[in-house]
Amino acid sequence: MTVLGRLLLRYLRPGWLLIVGVLVFQIAQSLASLWLPTLNADIIDTGVIAGDVDYIWGAGLVMLLVSLGQIACSIVAVYFGSRLAMGVGRTLRYDLFHRVVGFSQREVGRFGAASLITRTTNDVQQVQMLVQMSATVTVSAPILAIGGIVFAIQVDAGLSWLMAVSVPILLVVVSAIVVRSVPAFRAMQARIDRINQILREQLSGIRVVRAFVREREERARFGDASGDVRDTALRAGNLMALMFPVVMLVLNASSVAVIWFGSFQIDAGTTQVGTLFAFLSYMMQILMGVMMATFMFMMIPRAAVCATRIEEVLDTDSSVLAPEHPAAATYTSGRVVFDHVGFAYPGATDAVLHDLTFTIEPGTTTAVIGSTGAGKTTLIGLIPRLFDATAGSVSVDGVDVRDHDPDRLWERIGLVPQRAFLFSGTVASNLRYGDAAASDDDLWRALEIAQARDFVEAMPGALNAPVAQGGTNLSGGQRQRLAIARALVRRPEIYLFDDSFSALDLRTDAALRSALDTRLPDATRLVVAQRVSTIQHADQIVVLEHGRIVGLGRHNELLTDCPTYRQIVESQLSAAEAA
Repeated sequence: MTVLGRLLLRYLRPGWLLIVGVLVFQIAQSLASLWLPTLNADIIDTGVIAGDVDYIWGAGLVMLLVSLGQIACSIVAVYFGSRLAMGVGRTLRYDLFHRVVGFSQREVGRFGAASLITRTTNDVQQVQMLVQMSATVTVSAPILAIGGIVFAIQVDAGLSWLMAVSVPILLVVVSAIVVRSVPAFRAMQARIDRINQILREQLSGIRVVRAFVREREERARFGDASGDVRDTALRAGNLMALMFPVVMLVLNASSVAVIWFGSFQIDAGTTQVGTLFAFLSYMMQILMGVMMATFMFMMIPRAAVCATRIEEVLDTDSSVLAPEHPAAATYTSGRVVFDHVGFAYPGATDAVLHDLTFTIEPGTTTAVIGSTGAGKTTLIGLIPRLFDATAGSVSVDGVDVRDHDPDRLWERIGLVPQRAFLFSGTVASNLRYGDAAASDDDLWRALEIAQARDFVEAMPGALNAPVAQGGTNLSGGQRQRLAIARALVRRPEIYLFDDSFSALDLRTDAALRSALDTRLPDATRLVVAQRVSTIQHADQIVVLEHGRIVGLGRHNELLTDCPTYRQIVESQLSAAEAA
């Protein structure tokens, strides 16, 4: 079974009642369509020739009622089909979203954010459109085609050879076009991913683009990506555009042939006028059935490509999995131990981290410093399991983080990422992201520790002041302090600050660190920083170089024993400040 077939079977099964409704009403509508030409032929051959007006009125009334019933059945079938398609789209998007939310950073990096957005929106829409079209066409098309053949043979077997010529020609041409269109549709979805990626980069980095006066180059880059989508769409569209003219050519040629050869039979007296019109109607219904199937074939290749992309996401399990039997809750202090920890990204030739061993005691501050690319952010991400160590273990309170219940583990950790991201809403709604039940007093307490109370009080509405998506209506330092306050609202046992003080001035940095030491004396704190002034008073400093620990100790000890740390200090501080 194809990927598209498996996906549809999986997501159509819950809507079986709607499927039954579509089948019933589509069958009724199709049977009515098949009966009408025969009834019309009887009126012409019987009522008109015999001059029986009562018969014409009676049969005409029956045709009218059948036509009205056909319209009603078609409307109901389309309604059920639309409900079915919308339900499939809703469930697909729901499953994709929850699958992506459960991904670790490894899986997100593998697919790319732009591709995941395209798969959740555009790809799902293509499958949804196919379901809706299928509910309208899949039932009626074969009934009209097969039923039309049967009725046409019954009406006039002498002209049936025309069907044996026209239908196979149509099927061969359509199949050839569909087969050639699949690679074009596959390439088009990849190019849509690319244009989505470029657009996200340009919108997120609009300030950088303007600062470096790169608008012209970025427009050209977007234009090239748009051109690729256009060219690929044109290739696929040109193939699809061949279908309708071919179908109409065969349909019209068949009509001419039926009238041409039928006229000789009427002249010979072997066929009546009504019979010829009935056969022509059935011929049209056969070809219309094939034409409707043609529209389905136009959508199937692209939907099949989209289904493959969707299934790739649905079939990808997160590399960070919850244990089947989580360790019993033994939470006491928040002691963190790195035991010969190593980490390598999939497919990488070299590991990012090598044999890291150190302990973070409760109530202490451990700082991590090192050059760019030393692995600091990767190290801090191992504790909340943004990804799992590939060697050794990271434990909290004596239990490997992979054996903790993830939700319970995350409740104990307050993470402030390197990039302070805020959600659209208000200051309060962003702070309550850490604890939905937090009171206003709790929020003000966190803001005070994070040195953010003053500027929040000055904002119109204070806690209810609006925050734009990403916090773009705030400065970098304000966003950073609100992100820190958000972590403080949770009141966890372990705080992870990933270069979270870089956007703060030295005075605010010092005040914030002093407040953390005073107000959170029992919390475990791990701080990644670039500035020596931020970490020189830490209880323990880990110096990383190329993913390895080259220094471990206090500031004064490392100045003597660690050349790498001494070089960093000398590049930032004067001799008096370093001492």
